Amino acid sequence: MSRRSRDPGSKEIPAGRLMPGEERLTPPSWPAGRSGPPHGTFSTIGKRNRKVEGLAKVTGQAIYADDITLPRMLHGKLLRSVHAHARIVSIDASRALRMNGVHAVITGKDLPQYYGIIPWTQDEQALCEEKARYVGDAIAAVAAESELIAEEALEAIRVEYEPLPSVNDIDSALAHPEWKVNEKAKEGNISKHVLLEFGDVEDGLKDSDAVIEAEYWYEGSTHTPIEPHCAIAHMDPTGFLTLWSSTQVAHYLHRDLARVLGLPTQRIRVIQPVVGGAFGGKSEPFSLEFCAAKLSMITGRPVKILYTREEVFYAHRGRHPMRLRYRCGVKKDGTLTAIDAKIAIDGGAYSSFGLVTTYYSGQLLTAPYSMPAYRFDSTRVFTNKPCCGPKRGHGSVQPRFAFECQLDKLAEAISMDPIELRRRNHIGEHTRTVNGMRVTSNGFMQCLDQVEKASDWRRKFRRLPYGQGVGVAGSMYISGTNYCIYPNEMPQSGVQLKLDRSGRATVFCGASDIGQGSDSILAYIVCEELGLELGDVRVVAADTDLTPVDLGSYSSRETFMVGNACMDAARKLRVEVCATLAGIWGCAPHEISLASGVAAWVRDPEKHAMSVKEAFQKTEARIGTLGSVGWYQSPKLGGDYRGGTIGASPAYSFTAHVAEVECDVETGFVTVKKLWIAHDCGRALSPVAVEGQMEGSAYMGFAEALMEEQVFKAEAPHHGPGLHHGPSLLDYRIPTSLDCPEFESLIVESVDPEGPYGAKEAGEGPLHPSIPAIANAIHDALGIRCDRLPFHPPRVLSLLRQGDPRAQWERARGQVRGAALEQARRR
Repeated sequence: MSRRSRDPGSKEIPAGRLMPGEERLTPPSWPAGRSGPPHGTFSTIGKRNRKVEGLAKVTGQAIYADDITLPRMLHGKLLRSVHAHARIVSIDASRALRMNGVHAVITGKDLPQYYGIIPWTQDEQALCEEKARYVGDAIAAVAAESELIAEEALEAIRVEYEPLPSVNDIDSALAHPEWKVNEKAKEGNISKHVLLEFGDVEDGLKDSDAVIEAEYWYEGSTHTPIEPHCAIAHMDPTGFLTLWSSTQVAHYLHRDLARVLGLPTQRIRVIQPVVGGAFGGKSEPFSLEFCAAKLSMITGRPVKILYTREEVFYAHRGRHPMRLRYRCGVKKDGTLTAIDAKIAIDGGAYSSFGLVTTYYSGQLLTAPYSMPAYRFDSTRVFTNKPCCGPKRGHGSVQPRFAFECQLDKLAEAISMDPIELRRRNHIGEHTRTVNGMRVTSNGFMQCLDQVEKASDWRRKFRRLPYGQGVGVAGSMYISGTNYCIYPNEMPQSGVQLKLDRSGRATVFCGASDIGQGSDSILAYIVCEELGLELGDVRVVAADTDLTPVDLGSYSSRETFMVGNACMDAARKLRVEVCATLAGIWGCAPHEISLASGVAAWVRDPEKHAMSVKEAFQKTEARIGTLGSVGWYQSPKLGGDYRGGTIGASPAYSFTAHVAEVECDVETGFVTVKKLWIAHDCGRALSPVAVEGQMEGSAYMGFAEALMEEQVFKAEAPHHGPGLHHGPSLLDYRIPTSLDCPEFESLIVESVDPEGPYGAKEAGEGPLHPSIPAIANAIHDALGIRCDRLPFHPPRVLSLLRQGDPRAQWERARGQVRGAALEQARRR
């Protein structure tokens, strides 16, 4: 448990903090800063360029992990538990091993080493050794000549279980600590408990003119990437292991392979092929990667394991279900006084990123609104279900839903427009939050202005006919994190850049492009700095043999961190090229322009100009082979308390949404007509990519609001409790293109002083407000409060039958009319 009270008025970073370290690397600073263009104007950045890998994807030429086939390759399959909680008495694989075409069978005893993405909570084994902790937990693995033979071999393995009592929800996990799910837990089924308080919450609530207290339920959801997890391992005759995997963090997989397999890291190579979506679901190692590697070590042949769609649901690591209780106070003038949150989190069977999730559930709520007093008490519990982990907007989507609904209720309680309430509590820019997080640029007010205007809010809010409504919500999110998953002082992102005398640049980086476009961003940056055309830049990424370390694609860090690293590497070479030409032309280096394949003296380009290819050759002749490195390490950030660095980010993005809905009062069916999404991404390095991320985020939020639901059966034939209701894309509901509302993306550019050219994240932040904006719109339409996800027809219909929602709807309209009259009287 962590607990800390802090003077909310203190804005200084206290001395003596242990993490991050005081002796961090400091990337080079540039005379004109990081946010400005190198030539006075941007030639590539901010243009609507294509993604570098886009054509390969749409024409089917991109190579995904499952497209890779090696000579003599075997196929692996995993045997999974049918019990939610059971001791493994014995495993008999003798029949399977005697089958023709079966080359090896492994169990937990072959891979006994525990692992986990967070060094302090390593509680998983690649295959269960003593007991299974959920239906679908991996028990044994087979390598065979074909997938069919491997599946037949699984049926031949005999496992004797001793079923144990199981816990399948938060309450039963807390009520039965003696039914311990995870033996690594220090106390019962508690995975992590965090209690933090800033300012005096109780005094703040007492001083409020209105206090709203309510409980919310956020249903769990999974990622549903199009590409299932896949890994191919090859231990060659020299004892060198190569693993191709659809991971989104090659570096951490590299580390954990060495740990679990007992191999030196220098004898392991991890390659990430093209990835078909991840959304956080491939951000840590999985059983298939360890098992494919171990089976290859045993058989001496390459081994591929491809999860079925059903297995992807078991692997999970999706959104944590959360029960959230909030007490929030407000003054009549709209000033927030105090926030009190108590959050219970269903973590599933293992820790995964759960330590971070528990902190994030409270730490990331403290902007974009100023709050003088704030307390959160979060508890994550283990249950006998697939393990939850990070999903787009990790840990903060759930509390944001509850809190933005609370704001709507507070606004109604004091008869204030909810957009106005949000404006009055805006935290501002270049400031600190109540929990000590540093805010640099902040475009939230512009986001509110844009969605208010674009949605025609003032004409619609509380003025549309019964059954129609609009709702608003806002949020903020991190741009990377300054806290490494394992403590170290080395760069968080690195880039090596090579210039060829042919006029080509090659970028080597460990960044994981999982569809968000990080490879493209690197290519754009090199083009901008060195004046190259897009086709003249190659990006070699996520190959631990060839590329410097990058901590992977999570926490919305790639554009900010590896973008900064790439900008530094390219700018160093640009300085050398410009120095060469300045010497030849007799001018100042800053008077050299490199753009669109041409190097020129800006004062007289007709007299002094050449191709950048020739400029590279002349520079190589002057200083030797052209190459450079760049890196990024975030500055010291965060509050002086245990957990103060978790959630601390070099910059924060801001978002506001307005949703318009139409609800059928006879069926309870909610149709979202349109979502307006305004997002402050700093500078949009690629507007097309930013818009795509905004729409993708809003789509995912819309899906969770209305459809997604992880249901586990209380019992089923041949199973105990805990069987997934429908682990398929037929039974697990996500919206098709026919279900989607119209999206309108409104980019807001606040230009951050520390982002590459001023950029901040855009991949996760735009998800957060979708759900509460829809919930608030439903209240505007029907007079009911949807405090529990999803808002599907049975739930909406049930709410319509409770009390008198039409009377509530009328009262809400009367309050707005009264507020308007009061405002007119004051004028």
